[in-house]
Amino acid sequence: MKAAVAASLLCKTYLTEDAKVEVFKDLSFKIGKGKFAVLSGPSGSGKTTLLNIISGIDKPTSGKIVVFGEDLSIKDEDFLANFRCFNIGFVFQSYNLVSTLTVAENVAFPMEWIQKQENYMTNRIEKLLEVVGLQHRADHFPFQLSGGEQQRVAFARALANDPHLFLADEPTGNLDAKTSLKIVQILQKLKTEEKTVIVATHDEQIFRLADQKLCLEDGKLVNLNE
Repeated sequence: MKAAVAASLLCKTYLTEDAKVEVFKDLSFKIGKGKFAVLSGPSGSGKTTLLNIISGIDKPTSGKIVVFGEDLSIKDEDFLANFRCFNIGFVFQSYNLVSTLTVAENVAFPMEWIQKQENYMTNRIEKLLEVVGLQHRADHFPFQLSGGEQQRVAFARALANDPHLFLADEPTGNLDAKTSLKIVQILQKLKTEEKTVIVATHDEQIFRLADQKLCLEDGKLVNLNE
């Protein structure tokens, strides 16, 4: 199996004023290129932290995280920002849309970072908003959208640069059944396109898409089915 993501003895510890909090210790795993992996575990088990490390947003305390052949644990912030923009799409649990930008401008943002042509961006925005069913919301601002609509904009933005690796943190966690189904359909489409996808979730519908299941509990991977 050719790995898109390979973790080796990954540890993450946070130091607070009065304690040392060990999120996880000595995690080692591989996720193959084009595979759909689901990350589960109780609230507070470190799923978000692990996604942040895989994306290079956070760094491990020790160990290695290699994504598409690059050891992100030793790279500087400039490299990581560029690497993310070209290779990784991330849907955050809290959406993280830019409140002062319209829906279309939020989706355009990653493409502007890598200086895509105006015509390309216009066509890409139109296509992505069609995929998430929000063509009619292009000129609206995040505060004018429901939570489910904001989530779908976050998906469109994460897909803007056609990333090789797609990460999503509890993408259906706060959504109604109808909106959740739309999100699952988008994830299913990514699976058919053979993107590498890693989703932190408790959603049974998403579990059914998984090629690989990782379960975080008490700082360890207690279950790993490949």
